[in-house]
Amino acid sequence: MNLFNVYPLFNINLVKAQGSFLWDDKGEKYLDFYGGHAVISIGHNHPHYQTQLKNQLDKISFYSNSVQNELQTELAEKLGKLSGLEEYNLFLCNSGAEANENALKLASFHNGKNKVLYFSGSFHGRTSAAVSVTDNPKIVAPVNYDERFIKSEWNNIEQLEEVFEKQGNEISSVIIEGIQGVGGIMIPTVEFLTKIKELCEKYDAVLILDEVQSGYGRSGYFFAHQEFGIEADIITTAKGMGNGFPIGGVLIHPKFQASYGLLGTTFGGNHLACVAAIAVLDVMKDENLIENAQKMGEYIENEIKDFPHIKNIRRKGLMIGIELDRDCSEVRNSLLYHHHIFTGNSNDKAVLRILPALNIKKEETDLFINALKEVLENI
Repeated sequence: MNLFNVYPLFNINLVKAQGSFLWDDKGEKYLDFYGGHAVISIGHNHPHYQTQLKNQLDKISFYSNSVQNELQTELAEKLGKLSGLEEYNLFLCNSGAEANENALKLASFHNGKNKVLYFSGSFHGRTSAAVSVTDNPKIVAPVNYDERFIKSEWNNIEQLEEVFEKQGNEISSVIIEGIQGVGGIMIPTVEFLTKIKELCEKYDAVLILDEVQSGYGRSGYFFAHQEFGIEADIITTAKGMGNGFPIGGVLIHPKFQASYGLLGTTFGGNHLACVAAIAVLDVMKDENLIENAQKMGEYIENEIKDFPHIKNIRRKGLMIGIELDRDCSEVRNSLLYHHHIFTGNSNDKAVLRILPALNIKKEETDLFINALKEVLENI
């Protein structure tokens, strides 16, 4: 049997990782400035993370959600405290797409309506409803397409108001990323988010903040939208939540009523996943990683802002989009193959996406900064 060939792969076989570095099977060392799509939040194989997972393996790794699991309670309490959202409730699942599926379903259960508003440039996942609110026709199969999913332009308040005027009474929810990642690090304006919140309240629609990539301290706030003082009805999270262990979550405002069977999952919130997520929160708190994300993100921007071929830098914390005056693929490949640095791209071909671990150190950022300077100066 062969693998289903859906991924264009770099010819690199990684076999070891530590902190912000990776090694391939030939012994070559790489700097990780992408974290596998913002998944690596506290660095590869952090000692506390490793110890907690190994200890849990000696106890119990899995049982279903038909029994009590005190680790889930501990995770919810610590997540509430660190995020400042202690009054919310938590539903645990396995991924960002699954979190968004449950959020959309919960919103529809809540108000009985069936239309969803999403935005240009969005990416919310590849599963049924999540892909239907993703702005990429190439990955939306005919079975996923439905007129109930309405697209509006990013940061366009006038169009937003027009959509609500015409269909507001049918709109169940509005789903928006705290910062668009795949879309090219596109940041919503405070005016745009404020208007969305206002219209959701007016028309009894649920505001869903997709913080799958922009959450967990990535932006320099626990969740990116918190910078603007916006209260979301539902928040989805994943990626950095488990530092590589699959886990996702739905943070649910207390106005939503739970009932048995309303939501469910086999693997979500299992013992190993909870221990991984608790370890991440412990490290984030103990090592002040949200503050470090703000500090190091600002340092990187200040150091690279005058480099040639950079048109614009879009950044919050350590979620950085470097817009070049050309397709970024040549720069990205040069960084990878000549300087051994992993970076990312986006749907905007000119944008180099930078998502290092939140505990990145200055000497590690300098490796990236110096390499980027050399690459851009030699174009």
